[in-house]
Amino acid sequence: MSKTKIAFICVHNSCRSQIAEALGRHLAPEVFECYSAGTELKNCINQDAVRLMKELYGIDMEAEGQHSKLLEDLPPVDGVITMGCNVQCPFLPCKWREDWGLEDPTGQTDQVFCETIRRIEEKILQLKENLLFTTRESLLREYI
Repeated sequence: MSKTKIAFICVHNSCRSQIAEALGRHLAPEVFECYSAGTELKNCINQDAVRLMKELYGIDMEAEGQHSKLLEDLPPVDGVITMGCNVQCPFLPCKWREDWGLEDPTGQTDQVFCETIRRIEEKILQLKENLLFTTRESLLREYI
């Protein structure tokens, strides 16, 4: 069975969506493939996000090759998760979508950044559990 493909989307693809992509790859690589993109490009990933992800998880997003990407750079995906940018995201074909309603921590204190990162971690872990449950349910139906 192929893994679910998830796209994390926010306007500049420089902070929250990059954090979600990194944490998804770190916490649930056996369950889903993850990507991130935005409607506009930034020159680099938010450096506070890069620094704190290294400190908290040992993840070097830049060394892992993460960079700001546009929606058209994404492969076809099963699910789209928007970060809560309070803008209308362009249509991206998918089977399901949800919005995580996260405030952008850019320009805020490390404490605010860490709170946002922890919320993303919680949501990634919940997404992992939901997808595992859905997969188990689907497999059970095939055998009944």
